[in-house]
Amino acid sequence: MMGDPFDPNRSLSPHFTLTEFTKSETATRHGIDNTPPGSAVDSLSVLCERVLEPVRAALGPVRVNSGFRCLALNRLVKGSDTSQHLRGEAADIEVVGLANEELGAWIEKNLIEWDQLIYEFTDPPRAPNVAKDPHAGWIHVSITTGRNRRMVLRKG
Repeated sequence: MMGDPFDPNRSLSPHFTLTEFTKSETATRHGIDNTPPGSAVDSLSVLCERVLEPVRAALGPVRVNSGFRCLALNRLVKGSDTSQHLRGEAADIEVVGLANEELGAWIEKNLIEWDQLIYEFTDPPRAPNVAKDPHAGWIHVSITTGRNRRMVLRKG
């Protein structure tokens, strides 16, 4: 790995920079420093190389909605104190123009290595006679450097 791990413009992989994984309007509004430790930066690089780059190559540009979260930010957004976001092992993502259910299904079918895949709010409650929004919610995907569980969950 090259450069200072805290350089926000640092490349984590050919198509992803550290800024994409640390930006947070919530952190900015609340004056929270969301700078990751070096170990989390290393984990984000693994996530990019092994999961997000293959997704991008197959499906197109990936939008990162949430990546690394420091403990204060994670608690503010009501995340779990054991969240993989805290270690740089997870990202909430979407692919522009692709239904989130399709994104999750592609990851399940095509990627060998991932830890958790959570379909978050992809099928929210809606009024009768209102069509399902294929772009609702997002996909949470994580990877560890240890044993990956390939666990699929649904939330919301």
